[in-house]
Amino acid sequence: MRLSIVLVLLMLCFSAQAQTKQPDWNKLQDETMKHFQAILRINSSIATGSEAPVVEYLKSVLDKEGIPSKVFSNDPKHPNLVARLKGSGKKKPILVMAHTDVVSVDTTKWVHPPFSATREGGYVYARGSVDDKDNVVAALMVMIQLKRLNIALDRDVIFLAESGEEGNTSVGIEYMVNNHWPEIEAEYCFAEGGGVRRKEGKVVYAGIATTEKVPRGIKLVARGTAGHGSVPLQDNAVVHLSQAVAKIAAWQTPMRLNETTRSFFTRLAAISPPAEAARYLALVDGKGVEAAQEYFAAKEPSVYSTLRTSISPNIIKGGYLVNIIPSEAEASLDIRALPDEDMTSLLAEMKRVINDSQIEIVSTNRNVRPAARPSRLDTEAFLAVESNLKKIYNAVSLPTMLTGATDMAFLRAKGVECYGIGPMTDAEDGPKGFGAHSDQERILEESIHKFVQFNWEVVVGLAKAN
Repeated sequence: MRLSIVLVLLMLCFSAQAQTKQPDWNKLQDETMKHFQAILRINSSIATGSEAPVVEYLKSVLDKEGIPSKVFSNDPKHPNLVARLKGSGKKKPILVMAHTDVVSVDTTKWVHPPFSATREGGYVYARGSVDDKDNVVAALMVMIQLKRLNIALDRDVIFLAESGEEGNTSVGIEYMVNNHWPEIEAEYCFAEGGGVRRKEGKVVYAGIATTEKVPRGIKLVARGTAGHGSVPLQDNAVVHLSQAVAKIAAWQTPMRLNETTRSFFTRLAAISPPAEAARYLALVDGKGVEAAQEYFAAKEPSVYSTLRTSISPNIIKGGYLVNIIPSEAEASLDIRALPDEDMTSLLAEMKRVINDSQIEIVSTNRNVRPAARPSRLDTEAFLAVESNLKKIYNAVSLPTMLTGATDMAFLRAKGVECYGIGPMTDAEDGPKGFGAHSDQERILEESIHKFVQFNWEVVVGLAKAN
């Protein structure tokens, strides 16, 4: 009998230890908002040219909590902060990454000053509120709570607050990967790129970014004979360039799905009305695919872009006086390649499509991110994100391929399984001008608090000691 009692007590003891301590989420809201507003009020836009004040603030908070952190930079104006909580080493680390820089603003377009972090009507208005200081504060709060609650870890948990994401990766992720890889090396990474989509006040689905298209810059350069505008010439560079641009705009590169996009359309069809579901399934099974593609090209260009390598002519330069035929004209093309695109073959096909000896295709170097395979959908990290999206938001999760670019590309190229996550945002906000990079960027207060809790559940679930 005594032995049985001892065994029962031991089991109860182990059971109690197995229960992970939870933060007081209601009590934590004021502290979260304090830090969130503090970093939003720091103008770390591209125009100011420095993320240092944000890093200084984050480091001061981490130091006060007794969380070890280091600062790395190849330019003091663009520092990167790495904080690490040590685990037992039984499993490889988790990296939580967010960028501290934000895009520039036109202050005349803002109702609330862009760096005021004004709270109004349940929203916080500020540049960076959804890109990407929401992720910064969520990672900060997770680190603080892991330390305060003394959570035993089997994995190191690393927080990287990086600079330069919005246009200068050489001072941020590229610098860290090339020069300080051991400081951020991890099995899994969570960063921006996903998010929970709400429409008319109801959650529709949650996106988990598992891959992204690869940005590549191309110029079409047309050369011809210069002359007087009163004597039109057949080799007019502007004419040949215009014809080449028109051919490229009409060219439909091959449609190609990968594991992520195939899963995205299949899952999206399951939660869509019949007509929409039929179009999504047509892309997967190939029945009626041409009609579906035509619909998306006209009605949902963001969906259409996920089907293929896209090419958008965005800048045209040519001529300097109305009565002079220029000898040269050029067009800049924004190519967003599928992750597995063979660029050599693509450019060869582009040359064939243009079919003009006066046109030269020139590759340009601009903030190039590396190509990498999509992150897997069967990892414990993906499943943890998926299950907690259901738990916190009651949301169906969709693996997504981003048409834009993130710094996860550098980590995927190093073999890290990366997953883009994000807070809950309203589908109506973008068209109203309240989205990322807009003139009234904002986030729901409720959303930031839920996002902190979501990050906590994912990180603790993967990193805690068992």
